[in-house]
This record gives sequence, C-alpha cells and structure tokens, in this order.
Amino acid sequence: MHKRVTTAAFRKMKQDKQKISMLTAYDYPTGKILDASGVDGILVGDSLGMVVLGYEDTTRVTMEDMVHHIKAVSRGVERALVVGDMPFLSYHMGIEQSVRNAGRIIQEGRAQAVKLEGGQEILDDISAIIKAGIPVMGHLGLTPQSIHNIGGYFIQGKTVEQAQKLIQDAKALEDAGVFALVLECIPAELADLISSQLSIPTIGIGAGKGCDGQILVTHDLLGIYQGKSPSFVKRYAEIGITMEKAVSQYIQEVKQGFFPGENQSFHMDAEIVEKLYGGGN
Repeated sequence: MHKRVTTAAFRKMKQDKQKISMLTAYDYPTGKILDASGVDGILVGDSLGMVVLGYEDTTRVTMEDMVHHIKAVSRGVERALVVGDMPFLSYHMGIEQSVRNAGRIIQEGRAQAVKLEGGQEILDDISAIIKAGIPVMGHLGLTPQSIHNIGGYFIQGKTVEQAQKLIQDAKALEDAGVFALVLECIPAELADLISSQLSIPTIGIGAGKGCDGQILVTHDLLGIYQGKSPSFVKRYAEIGITMEKAVSQYIQEVKQGFFPGENQSFHMDAEIVEKLYGGGN
C-alpha cells in the first residue's frame, strides 16, 4: 500500500520546491493507470461534460454526474490526492447547499478535497466548506463555469486591472484557507508573480512554467479527445488515432471472416459434435 498524497504534502512540495503533477480522470481504469504512474493529484473535473459526456460546455454537468464519476475514479486510486470539482450551481444557491454538496463529493464520492471556481465573491462558501472539515482547492483565471459571462475561452489577466484583481483574489483565497490554487489561461508573468506571493502551491494550466505544479486534461494529453485542443496542450500520444486504426482493423477482419480465429475459439469433443449433428444415439 502506497502512502497517500495529502493536502499537507502539496504544501510541503511547494516548500521543498518540488513540482506537483496533476491530471484529470473520469473513470476507474484511467484513475488506476494514472495512480500507478505516480501522478501526485487527480482531478475529477467537470471537464467530463465536454470530453466524456459530449456537452458543449461544463455548465450542463450536474452533481449526480460528478458524484458518479468521482466514485468510479476513487475506487481505482490508492496513492494520489483525488480532488472533485463542484459543478455549476452547486455552490451558488446558499452556503448550506454549498456545504452539503461539498460533503457529498467527500462522503459519497470518496474524494479527499473539492475544487471551486471563483474569487472573493465565493469566500463565504469556501470558508464554510473548510469549516466543515473539507479541504478546498481554488481556481482563478479562465473559469469555464463562467464562460457565458466571460464571452469565450480567452486569456485572462492581460490588463493591469484584471491582473490586480486576480492577485487580490488569490491572496483572499489563501487567507480563506484553500490548500492550493489552479491558475488557468493567464500570462506566465502574472502566474509567476502570484506563485511567488503565496505560501500555498499554484497549479497551472496554460499559465507557464513558473507555477508550483501543472495539470492537463488527460484526454488532451493522450490525444483521445477528438475536439480542438487548447494551444497550451502538449500531446504525448495519439491514442485516438490508434483506437481508430484498431477498430477499423477489427471491422475488416470480422467482415472478411478472419476474426475470431482458432486462438479466440473454443471446441468440444468430436464425438459430442457427431451426436449433436445426428450421427449417433
């Protein structure tokens, strides 16, 4: 049994200047593979809405969707820190509901922490969730749940005013008690500045190498998701193309009668076959 990575371990990794690796997972086999690979943290992100469920954006993902997928991932993970996303409207309808939904992710989903998008406007919710004993990871910059307000998937924090707001939000989230902070799609220089001013680790996605850790959507990293990947993604494999080739070969072999072959077939004694065909009593 491997020693479980904890929120305290994340903080210590920053103190020791060790980079933190995170990836997303949405099912049992992926969670198991990522965990065995040694990744530090696994986010069951609401990005599952787009890469797994086929939605146009993350706003359609429900609590039931999240709990279902977090459960599956948690069953396959022994070592990595599992963080569950709180989906759209799960922490916008009052503090009591926010705490209850965060509790479901921990109690039913068996995650070790939850992630919320937003800054100072959700501090009361974050504080209440932490007070209930639930670790919280923050998320600033491009926040996909607010995509309709933002107006698209654009780089955030490019002006002085926007950058100052992100710095203020980051410090406020740290003061509220979040154990780590995702910075998405912001200039590398701003991510460097925020990371240097916080004692908690920053996890970047499209935020340059100066963050204390990095996270990518696994389906993007492996080339499984066939939609357009963001420019900050580096593809380490083309599993989607490999899958297409394998499936095409399977279809061809079925139609040509090559599959199943002898190695994929079972047989019975010739005497029994003969009797079944009426050759004996």
